[in-house]
Amino acid sequence: MNALASRLWSSAWILLFLVNLFWAGNIIVGRAVAGRVPPVALAYWRWTGAFLLAFAFAWPHLKRDWPVLLRHWRMMLLLSFVGIASYNTMCYIGLQYTTALNVLLLQSVIPVVILLWAFALFGERPGAAQALGVTVSLCGVAAIASGGSLETLLQLSVNRGDVWVFSAILLNSAYAPLLRLRPAVHPMSFLVAAMGIGSLMMLPVYLWELAAGGIVRGGWTSYAAMAYTAVLPSFVAYLFFNRGVELIGAARAGQSVHLMPVIGSVIAVLLLGERFHGFHFVGMLLIGAGIVLASRRPST
Repeated sequence: MNALASRLWSSAWILLFLVNLFWAGNIIVGRAVAGRVPPVALAYWRWTGAFLLAFAFAWPHLKRDWPVLLRHWRMMLLLSFVGIASYNTMCYIGLQYTTALNVLLLQSVIPVVILLWAFALFGERPGAAQALGVTVSLCGVAAIASGGSLETLLQLSVNRGDVWVFSAILLNSAYAPLLRLRPAVHPMSFLVAAMGIGSLMMLPVYLWELAAGGIVRGGWTSYAAMAYTAVLPSFVAYLFFNRGVELIGAARAGQSVHLMPVIGSVIAVLLLGERFHGFHFVGMLLIGAGIVLASRRPST
């Protein structure tokens, strides 16, 4: 058993496959419990649970790094908002109205939206191929959100769930470029602090949801789903992802995120009975082509 665990911990691509499996599972679970677990409750308990799990591991580092984190409180608030509090809450709201397939395929556009934020925040001007890649990928998003209907797109009557999800992606994609401004502390200190701050940000909205009658229904299966989101896509996935970055570097590990829509789409079809339509295929091809173009280094 120890030999197996050691082999797993030393294999970046096995770890990263599991990371994307868990992240895809998070979207599947969010769709499966829609109508039974209120979206803000699911997001709040996901990150609060992950914070409680990770705190014991992070405490020695957090105790040392606390003064640095306090000095950078404004940046911690911003990173916690875009990376923790807003993204999953908005995705879970979107999953009340759209399919898991749509949400999973829309995730594919994140790398190109990151390029837009890098330009907006730090003036990193994309080359012609990258700019074209952004345009092509956004056309893929439009194809998915409109269900492949030009009339729907022209009338701006796209699925409101897809609008919530794409808005979440727009916010969350600022997280990666902003990370260069994060405090120089241990990764566990930063992660636990961000999760704790994000949970506190969600708390007032969660209490409002409770007051409005948003209670968990469905018995133990709903609570098991909530536990899943806190343990595997949050705490375990972040540990595995960080280890993957340590083994093969951030750039190569980041490319593994393209596995998530593929894995998740298969699960959505098999477990949720969702149908893969032609517009999904067209949108996926356009987003994929855009990513290939955007990944090309601008010529000097």
